[in-house]
Amino acid sequence: MKEMLLEFYNSNLFDYFVLPLFIFLAKITEVSIGTLRIIFVSKSNKLLSGITGFFEALIWLIVIAKIFQNMNNVYSYIAYATGFAAGVVVGVLVEEKLAMGIVLIRIITQKEADLLIDYFKESNFRITYFRAKSNKSERSNILYVIANRVDIKFLVKKIKVLNPKAFYTIEDIKFVSEKLVKNHFPFNKSLKSNLLKFYKKK
Repeated sequence: MKEMLLEFYNSNLFDYFVLPLFIFLAKITEVSIGTLRIIFVSKSNKLLSGITGFFEALIWLIVIAKIFQNMNNVYSYIAYATGFAAGVVVGVLVEEKLAMGIVLIRIITQKEADLLIDYFKESNFRITYFRAKSNKSERSNILYVIANRVDIKFLVKKIKVLNPKAFYTIEDIKFVSEKLVKNHFPFNKSLKSNLLKFYKKK
């Protein structure tokens, strides 16, 4: 059995397929973990930052050791570089799926924002708003909304429906003084009737 394993280790199959595949997959894992580590550091999560940093460094050492043991294997270099590129993509996808943290959505409207304000209030969001004047409108409104990052896509769609010409920016928040309650995204009769009136005016 030992002789068979040694023969397989020294075979072309190992050099051209097994080793490069291992390096490729390990590098994807390492870079993806590195992306998560950066997120945890930005959120001041010390425990998870340390854990992900440990595994990131461990996988990197294992991969580099395998490459140094097979310096003449060009396929290992290609697998390393390809795995790094793929790991960046996977890391971004994982980060988007997790959508960790809290954001501040700043909305500037070019017309009355009653529908948006009512929606955010009824959805239980933390919102601050006031009237303003801009170079494009005398009826502008500025809204500051605190929301969970996972809700961004849904809220952007709502903004485009309820106030299509609104200008908005989104910023990450590192710390909040108290925990946000879960939002319930209602669509009750009063809001629905307001929407109907809004579309009849158009």
